[in-house]
Amino acid sequence: MKSKSFLTAAFIIVALAAMISIGFIVAQPTAAEVTSDGRMEGATPSAMGMVSGVVFDTSDAADTSDAADTSDAADTSDAADAADAAVSSDVAARMRAAARAFLDSPGDSDVASRGRFAFEDDERFDWHIIPRERNGLALEHMTSAQRSAAHELLRSSLSSQGYLKVGHIMFLETVLREIEERGPRRDPENYYLSIFGEPSEEEPWGWRFEGHHLSLNYSSEGNDLSVTPAFMGANPEEVTVGHATGLRVLAGEEDLARALVQSLSPEQREVAVLSDTAPDDILTGYEPRPIVDEPRGLAAAEMTSDQLAALRRVVEEYVFNTEHEIASEQMLRIDEAGFENLHFAWAGSMDPDEPHYYIIQGPTVIFEYDNTQNDGHHPHSVWRDLTNDFGEDLLKEHYLESRHH
Repeated sequence: MKSKSFLTAAFIIVALAAMISIGFIVAQPTAAEVTSDGRMEGATPSAMGMVSGVVFDTSDAADTSDAADTSDAADTSDAADAADAAVSSDVAARMRAAARAFLDSPGDSDVASRGRFAFEDDERFDWHIIPRERNGLALEHMTSAQRSAAHELLRSSLSSQGYLKVGHIMFLETVLREIEERGPRRDPENYYLSIFGEPSEEEPWGWRFEGHHLSLNYSSEGNDLSVTPAFMGANPEEVTVGHATGLRVLAGEEDLARALVQSLSPEQREVAVLSDTAPDDILTGYEPRPIVDEPRGLAAAEMTSDQLAALRRVVEEYVFNTEHEIASEQMLRIDEAGFENLHFAWAGSMDPDEPHYYIIQGPTVIFEYDNTQNDGHHPHSVWRDLTNDFGEDLLKEHYLESRHH
């Protein structure tokens, strides 16, 4: 075990150096035992961030074993009460304070205004994940105070797992720059923060952090939060050159779902596997409203208790990228709609090195993963809320209440 510990420590040092180089301070590495498949002994995938065999302790993420009972549908009476609850005032206040600090940071007012929009501006819905010019204020143009506030906004909204993934997605731009030799097109500072409206407890406001393979969209009204669309991608799927060799940013999203589909019986696979060919990209698209068909695949209600637990782990891998309290509320929303109503579908190969795709769809949510580009080494993943993307549901309630006052 000494040699494994030495390699683990060496990789952690390299990963930390990479994160620091693009302005990220990540969670401290754990000293716990790492299993042969690169996961921490006794920990759930959602409660940790994994860097290809190196596990970073993110215990502030959640003990997802307590998040919900995987063997039965949630107690809907309790879930209904909980799902209507907002996050604590501390979580919402921390987010508002970070956004306020960003807007109030000293610096060139003309530059700062690039990151400021009215809440009603259509720009709020113009999200995408390609490396293009964007509206908003890019990291490369921020002052140190603005950059610090931007990172605090991310930390207030994400778990350690999610914050680590964001940093790694940005870091992959340096890997692409080395592989492709395309110069400025690949830039880890070409990520933009936009604030919509005034960070306030009384009025709705929101923010977006976005760049290549990343789009985080938060909307807030009081202590109520919307956290979707939430997109994360990775190119390459696994780093094979340089000091970060072995890095897999979306290992959990891919490996957990593959384990689930491989656990299905032949009869279940007949229902769950839609095609031997995976679609070219996520099917819900990049519009303000996702493109949605009727759920297909195997219903959670038709799964064994072990398969239900595996499905929940996949869902949690997405949801627990957000701050623990936010994630817990989101899981309760899913349970209220009936976890047994989720459907799981797969397309393409089950071989890790071949193109593949899956979708988890329920009455209120979609989790979608497509890894077809670069012959199955360039994944895209997205979480959409069918009732509350961009705060649609919570804003309806806000405007209804406003008309009655």
